[in-house]
Amino acid sequence: MPQVMSTLSQRLLDWFAIHKKPLPWRENNEPYRIWISEVMLQQTQRDRVGTYFRRFLERFPDVASLAASREDDLLKLWEGLGYYSRARNLRKAAAIIIDEHGGSFPDSPEALLALPGIGRYTAGAILSIAYNKPEPIVDANVERVFARVFDLDLPVKDKTTSAFLWTKARELIPKDRAREFNQAVMELGSLVCLSRKPRCSACPIQPHCEAYRLDIVLERPVPAKAKEYIPLEVATGLLVHQGLIFVQKRPTEGVWAGLWEFPGGSIEAGETPEQAVVREYQEETEFDVGDLEKIAVVRHGYTKYRVALHCYFCALTNGRREPVLHAAQESRWVRPEELANLAMPAGHRKLLDLLVRDLRFAERLRRP
Repeated sequence: MPQVMSTLSQRLLDWFAIHKKPLPWRENNEPYRIWISEVMLQQTQRDRVGTYFRRFLERFPDVASLAASREDDLLKLWEGLGYYSRARNLRKAAAIIIDEHGGSFPDSPEALLALPGIGRYTAGAILSIAYNKPEPIVDANVERVFARVFDLDLPVKDKTTSAFLWTKARELIPKDRAREFNQAVMELGSLVCLSRKPRCSACPIQPHCEAYRLDIVLERPVPAKAKEYIPLEVATGLLVHQGLIFVQKRPTEGVWAGLWEFPGGSIEAGETPEQAVVREYQEETEFDVGDLEKIAVVRHGYTKYRVALHCYFCALTNGRREPVLHAAQESRWVRPEELANLAMPAGHRKLLDLLVRDLRFAERLRRP
Protein backbone atom coordinates (compact mmCIF):
# COMPACT_ATOMS: atom_id res chain seq x y z
CA MET A 1 0.00 0.00 0.00
CA PRO A 2 2.72 2.63 0.75
CA GLN A 3 4.08 2.17 -2.80
CA VAL A 4 0.60 2.74 -4.26
CA MET A 5 0.31 5.91 -2.20
CA SER A 6 3.69 7.10 -3.37
CA THR A 7 2.73 6.54 -7.00
CA LEU A 8 -0.61 8.28 -6.50
CA SER A 9 1.10 11.29 -4.95
CA GLN A 10 3.69 11.50 -7.72
CA ARG A 11 1.02 11.30 -10.42
CA LEU A 12 -0.85 14.15 -8.76
CA LEU A 13 2.25 16.31 -8.47
CA ASP A 14 3.18 15.73 -12.11
CA TRP A 15 -0.35 16.63 -13.21
CA PHE A 16 -0.46 19.75 -11.03
CA ALA A 17 2.83 21.04 -12.41
CA ILE A 18 1.19 21.18 -15.84
CA HIS A 19 -2.42 22.07 -15.07
CA LYS A 20 -2.41 24.37 -12.03
CA LYS A 21 -4.38 27.57 -12.58
CA PRO A 22 -2.66 30.97 -12.24
CA LEU A 23 -4.56 32.30 -9.23
CA PRO A 24 -3.71 35.66 -7.60
CA TRP A 25 -2.91 34.09 -4.21
CA ARG A 26 -0.42 31.75 -5.91
CA GLU A 27 1.81 34.62 -7.01
CA ASN A 28 3.82 34.04 -3.83
CA ASN A 29 3.50 31.96 -0.66
CA GLU A 30 3.52 34.79 1.87
CA PRO A 31 1.45 33.55 4.86
CA TYR A 32 -0.69 36.70 5.11
CA ARG A 33 -1.85 36.28 1.50
CA ILE A 34 -2.54 32.57 2.00
CA TRP A 35 -4.54 33.32 5.13
CA ILE A 36 -6.71 35.98 3.48
CA SER A 37 -7.37 33.82 0.42
CA GLU A 38 -8.28 30.74 2.43
CA VAL A 39 -10.71 32.65 4.62
CA MET A 40 -12.33 34.20 1.55
CA LEU A 41 -12.59 30.80 -0.14
CA GLN A 42 -14.63 29.45 2.76
CA GLN A 43 -18.31 29.51 1.72
CA THR A 44 -17.44 31.36 -1.53
CA GLN A 45 -16.77 29.97 -5.01
CA ARG A 46 -13.20 30.36 -6.20
CA ASP A 47 -14.13 32.21 -9.39
CA ARG A 48 -15.71 35.01 -7.33
CA VAL A 49 -12.86 35.44 -4.88
CA GLY A 50 -10.16 36.79 -7.22
CA THR A 51 -11.55 40.33 -7.51
CA TYR A 52 -12.24 40.56 -3.78
CA PHE A 53 -8.76 39.24 -2.95
CA ARG A 54 -6.96 41.83 -5.09
CA ARG A 55 -9.10 44.66 -3.75
CA PHE A 56 -8.54 43.52 -0.16
CA LEU A 57 -4.75 43.35 -0.58
CA GLU A 58 -4.69 46.81 -2.13
CA ARG A 59 -6.50 48.23 0.91
CA PHE A 60 -4.88 46.05 3.59
CA PRO A 61 -1.52 44.82 2.23
CA ASP A 62 -0.25 43.40 5.52
CA VAL A 63 -1.17 42.34 9.04
CA ALA A 64 -0.47 45.79 10.50
CA SER A 65 -2.84 47.61 8.14
CA LEU A 66 -5.57 45.04 8.77
CA ALA A 67 -5.16 45.29 12.54
CA ALA A 68 -5.47 49.08 12.32
CA SER A 69 -8.55 49.00 10.08
CA ARG A 70 -11.96 50.43 10.96
CA GLU A 71 -14.63 47.76 11.18
CA ASP A 72 -17.04 49.73 8.97
CA ASP A 73 -14.41 49.99 6.22
CA LEU A 74 -13.58 46.30 6.48
CA LEU A 75 -17.21 45.17 6.34
CA LYS A 76 -17.90 47.41 3.34
CA LEU A 77 -14.92 45.90 1.53
CA TRP A 78 -16.22 42.42 2.40
CA GLU A 79 -19.74 43.17 1.16
CA GLY A 80 -20.90 40.53 -1.31
CA LEU A 81 -18.85 37.70 0.18
CA GLY A 82 -21.30 37.17 3.03
CA TYR A 83 -20.61 35.46 6.36
CA TYR A 84 -19.28 38.72 7.79
CA SER A 85 -17.96 37.06 10.93
CA ARG A 86 -15.04 35.94 8.73
CA ALA A 87 -14.02 39.58 8.19
CA ARG A 88 -14.40 40.48 11.85
CA ASN A 89 -12.31 37.47 12.87
CA LEU A 90 -9.59 38.49 10.40
CA ARG A 91 -9.35 41.87 12.09
CA LYS A 92 -9.32 40.36 15.59
CA ALA A 93 -6.66 37.83 14.61
CA ALA A 94 -4.51 40.52 12.99
CA ALA A 95 -4.56 42.51 16.23
CA ILE A 96 -3.45 39.43 18.17
CA ILE A 97 -0.62 38.78 15.70
CA ILE A 98 0.59 42.36 16.22
CA ASP A 99 0.20 42.32 20.01
CA GLU A 100 1.32 38.79 20.87
CA HIS A 101 3.57 37.76 17.97
CA GLY A 102 5.29 41.04 17.21
CA GLY A 103 3.66 41.20 13.78
CA SER A 104 5.26 37.92 12.65
CA PHE A 105 2.81 35.40 11.28
CA PRO A 106 2.67 32.25 13.47
CA ASP A 107 4.08 29.03 12.01
CA SER A 108 2.85 26.42 14.49
CA PRO A 109 -0.52 24.63 14.62
CA GLU A 110 -1.03 25.63 18.25
CA ALA A 111 -0.48 29.34 17.65
CA LEU A 112 -2.62 29.40 14.51
CA LEU A 113 -5.50 27.49 16.08
CA ALA A 114 -5.55 30.00 18.94
CA LEU A 115 -6.43 32.82 16.52
CA PRO A 116 -10.10 33.78 15.97
CA GLY A 117 -11.60 32.23 12.85
CA ILE A 118 -8.80 29.75 12.22
CA GLY A 119 -9.76 26.10 12.42
CA ARG A 120 -8.07 22.89 11.40
CA TYR A 121 -8.49 23.44 7.66
CA THR A 122 -7.25 27.04 7.56
CA ALA A 123 -4.32 26.22 9.84
CA GLY A 124 -3.38 23.31 7.58
CA ALA A 125 -3.59 25.51 4.50
CA ILE A 126 -1.32 28.19 5.99
CA LEU A 127 1.21 25.70 7.36
CA SER A 128 1.43 23.62 4.19
CA ILE A 129 1.16 26.29 1.49
CA ALA A 130 3.02 29.14 3.19
CA TYR A 131 5.57 27.13 5.19
CA ASN A 132 5.59 23.80 3.29
CA LYS A 133 4.97 21.89 6.52
CA PRO A 134 3.41 18.39 6.21
CA GLU A 135 -0.02 19.38 7.50
CA PRO A 136 -3.12 18.04 5.72
CA ILE A 137 -6.00 19.99 4.21
CA VAL A 138 -9.47 18.53 3.81
CA ASP A 139 -12.03 20.67 2.01
CA ALA A 140 -15.02 19.70 -0.16
CA ASN A 141 -12.77 18.98 -3.15
CA VAL A 142 -10.43 16.77 -1.12
CA GLU A 143 -13.42 14.97 0.40
CA ARG A 144 -14.82 14.18 -3.04
CA VAL A 145 -11.50 13.00 -4.49
CA PHE A 146 -10.65 10.70 -1.60
CA ALA A 147 -14.23 9.44 -1.16
CA ARG A 148 -13.92 8.13 -4.72
CA VAL A 149 -10.32 6.94 -4.54
CA PHE A 150 -10.99 4.92 -1.38
CA ASP A 151 -14.69 4.13 -2.13
CA LEU A 152 -16.02 5.52 1.15
CA ASP A 153 -19.59 4.35 1.72
CA LEU A 154 -20.59 6.85 4.43
CA PRO A 155 -21.19 10.61 4.09
CA VAL A 156 -17.93 12.57 4.27
CA LYS A 157 -19.13 14.54 7.31
CA ASP A 158 -19.64 11.34 9.30
CA LYS A 159 -17.16 11.37 12.19
CA THR A 160 -15.53 8.09 11.20
CA THR A 161 -15.26 9.10 7.56
CA SER A 162 -13.90 12.54 8.43
CA ALA A 163 -11.22 11.05 10.67
CA PHE A 164 -10.24 8.64 7.89
CA LEU A 165 -9.98 11.47 5.35
CA TRP A 166 -7.72 13.57 7.56
CA THR A 167 -5.50 10.58 8.28
CA LYS A 168 -5.16 9.67 4.60
CA ALA A 169 -4.59 13.28 3.61
CA ARG A 170 -1.64 13.39 6.00
CA GLU A 171 -0.24 9.98 4.98
CA LEU A 172 -0.23 10.86 1.29
CA ILE A 173 1.82 14.07 1.63
CA PRO A 174 5.24 13.42 0.03
CA LYS A 175 8.31 14.55 1.93
CA ASP A 176 9.03 18.26 1.39
CA ARG A 177 6.14 18.59 -1.09
CA ALA A 178 3.19 19.51 1.14
CA ARG A 179 2.70 22.86 -0.59
CA GLU A 180 2.24 21.36 -4.05
CA PHE A 181 0.47 18.18 -2.97
CA ASN A 182 -2.33 19.80 -0.98
CA GLN A 183 -3.03 22.27 -3.75
CA ALA A 184 -2.89 19.46 -6.31
CA VAL A 185 -5.65 17.47 -4.60
CA MET A 186 -7.87 20.54 -4.33
CA GLU A 187 -7.17 21.46 -7.95
CA LEU A 188 -8.04 17.96 -9.10
CA GLY A 189 -11.37 18.19 -7.33
CA SER A 190 -12.01 21.61 -8.84
CA LEU A 191 -11.08 20.80 -12.45
CA VAL A 192 -11.43 17.04 -12.97
CA CYS A 193 -13.10 15.13 -10.13
CA LEU A 194 -16.31 17.12 -10.42
CA SER A 195 -19.53 16.37 -8.55
CA ARG A 196 -21.94 15.79 -11.42
CA LYS A 197 -19.75 15.39 -14.49
CA PRO A 198 -16.40 13.95 -13.40
CA ARG A 199 -13.78 13.87 -16.16
CA CYS A 200 -12.41 10.45 -15.30
CA SER A 201 -10.64 10.05 -18.64
CA ALA A 202 -8.48 13.09 -17.76
CA CYS A 203 -7.77 12.02 -14.19
CA PRO A 204 -4.09 11.31 -13.41
CA ILE A 205 -4.97 9.01 -10.49
CA GLN A 206 -7.70 7.04 -12.24
CA PRO A 207 -5.67 3.78 -11.86
CA HIS A 208 -5.87 4.22 -8.07
CA CYS A 209 -9.59 5.05 -7.91
CA GLU A 210 -11.77 2.33 -6.40
CA ALA A 211 -15.00 4.09 -7.33
CA TYR A 212 -13.89 4.19 -10.96
CA ARG A 213 -12.93 0.52 -10.89
CA LEU A 214 -16.35 -0.38 -9.49
CA ASP A 215 -18.16 2.02 -11.85
CA ILE A 216 -19.79 3.92 -8.97
CA VAL A 217 -18.09 7.30 -9.32
CA LEU A 218 -21.40 9.18 -9.34
CA GLU A 219 -22.43 7.38 -6.14
CA ARG A 220 -19.47 8.82 -4.25
CA PRO A 221 -19.37 10.76 -2.04
CA VAL A 222 -22.45 9.30 -0.38
CA PRO A 223 -24.87 12.25 -0.11
CA ALA A 224 -25.76 13.59 3.29
CA LYS A 225 -29.34 14.25 4.26
CA ALA A 226 -30.66 17.20 2.26
CA LYS A 227 -30.69 20.47 4.17
CA GLU A 228 -34.14 21.74 5.07
CA TYR A 229 -34.63 25.48 4.68
CA ILE A 230 -36.89 27.55 6.92
CA PRO A 231 -39.06 30.20 5.23
CA LEU A 232 -39.15 33.65 6.85
CA GLU A 233 -41.55 36.50 6.13
CA VAL A 234 -39.91 39.79 7.08
CA ALA A 235 -40.85 43.45 6.63
CA THR A 236 -38.70 46.57 6.51
CA GLY A 237 -39.37 50.26 6.04
CA LEU A 238 -37.31 52.82 4.14
CA LEU A 239 -37.89 55.94 6.23
CA VAL A 240 -37.39 59.14 4.19
CA HIS A 241 -37.53 62.59 5.79
CA GLN A 242 -36.52 65.91 4.22
CA GLY A 243 -34.21 64.29 1.69
CA LEU A 244 -32.52 61.95 4.19
CA ILE A 245 -32.87 58.22 4.88
CA PHE A 246 -32.77 56.64 8.32
CA VAL A 247 -30.37 53.74 8.90
CA GLN A 248 -29.23 51.94 12.03
CA LYS A 249 -26.24 49.77 12.83
CA ARG A 250 -26.87 46.27 14.10
CA PRO A 251 -25.42 45.13 17.46
CA THR A 252 -21.86 43.86 17.75
CA GLU A 253 -23.06 40.26 18.21
CA GLY A 254 -25.51 38.06 16.33
CA VAL A 255 -26.58 37.80 12.70
CA TRP A 256 -25.10 40.55 10.45
CA ALA A 257 -23.34 42.07 13.45
CA GLY A 258 -22.10 45.59 12.77
CA LEU A 259 -23.90 45.98 9.43
CA TRP A 260 -26.19 48.90 8.60
CA GLU A 261 -29.87 48.30 7.91
CA PHE A 262 -33.33 49.78 7.63
CA PRO A 263 -35.41 48.88 10.70
CA GLY A 264 -37.71 45.89 10.40
CA GLY A 265 -38.24 42.33 11.49
CA SER A 266 -40.34 39.19 11.28
CA ILE A 267 -44.03 39.48 10.47
CA GLU A 268 -45.96 38.09 13.40
CA ALA A 269 -48.95 35.74 13.14
CA GLY A 270 -52.10 37.59 12.10
CA GLU A 271 -50.12 40.70 11.17
CA THR A 272 -49.87 42.36 7.77
CA PRO A 273 -46.46 43.46 6.45
CA GLU A 274 -47.54 47.09 6.84
CA GLN A 275 -48.46 46.53 10.47
CA ALA A 276 -45.11 44.82 11.03
CA VAL A 277 -43.23 47.87 9.70
CA VAL A 278 -45.13 50.23 12.00
CA ARG A 279 -44.63 47.96 15.02
CA GLU A 280 -40.93 47.33 14.35
CA TYR A 281 -40.20 51.05 14.03
CA GLN A 282 -41.97 51.72 17.32
CA GLU A 283 -40.18 48.84 19.09
CA GLU A 284 -36.72 49.52 17.67
CA THR A 285 -36.62 53.33 17.49
CA GLU A 286 -39.82 54.68 19.13
CA PHE A 287 -40.56 56.41 15.82
CA ASP A 288 -44.20 56.60 14.75
CA VAL A 289 -44.33 55.95 11.00
CA GLY A 290 -47.11 55.97 8.43
CA ASP A 291 -47.81 56.81 4.78
CA LEU A 292 -46.61 53.33 3.82
CA GLU A 293 -46.16 52.49 0.15
CA LYS A 294 -45.00 49.07 -1.02
CA ILE A 295 -41.74 48.93 -2.97
CA ALA A 296 -41.25 45.22 -3.65
CA VAL A 297 -40.73 41.80 -2.09
CA VAL A 298 -37.01 41.00 -2.11
CA ARG A 299 -36.04 37.35 -1.83
CA HIS A 300 -32.71 36.17 -0.46
CA GLY A 301 -31.25 33.47 1.74
CA TYR A 302 -28.76 33.05 4.55
CA THR A 303 -27.64 29.98 6.50
CA LYS A 304 -30.77 27.81 6.84
CA TYR A 305 -33.32 30.51 6.00
CA ARG A 306 -35.12 31.57 2.82
CA VAL A 307 -36.37 35.11 3.31
CA ALA A 308 -39.17 37.09 1.70
CA LEU A 309 -38.40 40.72 2.61
CA HIS A 310 -41.46 42.98 2.20
CA CYS A 311 -40.12 46.48 1.57
CA TYR A 312 -42.00 49.76 2.06
CA PHE A 313 -41.49 53.48 1.89
CA CYS A 314 -42.62 55.18 5.09
CA ALA A 315 -42.63 58.62 6.70
CA LEU A 316 -42.54 60.10 10.20
CA THR A 317 -45.95 60.95 11.62
CA ASN A 318 -44.89 62.70 14.83
CA GLY A 319 -42.10 64.89 13.44
CA ARG A 320 -39.49 63.70 15.97
CA ARG A 321 -36.18 62.91 14.24
CA GLU A 322 -34.11 61.57 17.13
CA PRO A 323 -34.65 57.85 17.77
CA VAL A 324 -34.51 55.94 21.02
CA LEU A 325 -32.56 52.87 19.96
CA HIS A 326 -33.54 49.47 21.34
CA ALA A 327 -32.08 47.12 18.69
CA ALA A 328 -29.02 48.93 17.34
CA GLN A 329 -25.72 50.39 18.51
CA GLU A 330 -26.05 53.65 16.55
CA SER A 331 -28.10 55.35 13.85
CA ARG A 332 -27.78 58.02 11.18
CA TRP A 333 -29.80 60.13 8.79
CA VAL A 334 -27.89 59.88 5.50
CA ARG A 335 -28.09 61.30 2.02
CA PRO A 336 -28.96 58.80 -0.75
CA GLU A 337 -25.42 58.83 -2.15
CA GLU A 338 -24.00 57.88 1.27
CA LEU A 339 -25.86 54.55 1.28
CA ALA A 340 -23.34 53.11 -1.18
CA ASN A 341 -20.59 53.52 1.44
CA LEU A 342 -22.39 51.47 4.12
CA ALA A 343 -22.04 47.71 4.46
CA MET A 344 -25.52 46.18 4.45
CA PRO A 345 -27.07 42.69 4.46
CA ALA A 346 -27.81 41.21 1.04
CA GLY A 347 -31.55 41.81 1.21
CA HIS A 348 -31.16 45.51 1.96
CA ARG A 349 -28.51 45.88 -0.72
CA LYS A 350 -30.95 44.36 -3.24
CA LEU A 351 -33.54 46.88 -2.09
CA LEU A 352 -31.12 49.73 -2.82
CA ASP A 353 -30.57 48.36 -6.32
CA LEU A 354 -34.34 48.57 -6.90
CA LEU A 355 -34.52 52.16 -5.67
CA VAL A 356 -32.24 53.39 -8.45
CA ARG A 357 -35.06 52.68 -10.92
CA ASP A 358 -37.98 53.70 -8.68
CA LEU A 359 -39.27 57.20 -9.43
CA ARG A 360 -41.24 57.22 -6.17
CA PHE A 361 -37.94 57.31 -4.27
CA ALA A 362 -36.95 60.60 -5.89
CA GLU A 363 -40.41 62.01 -5.20
CA ARG A 364 -40.19 61.07 -1.52
CA LEU A 365 -36.76 62.68 -1.23
CA ARG A 366 -38.17 65.97 -2.54
CA ARG A 367 -40.88 66.16 0.10
CA PRO A 368 -40.41 68.92 2.73
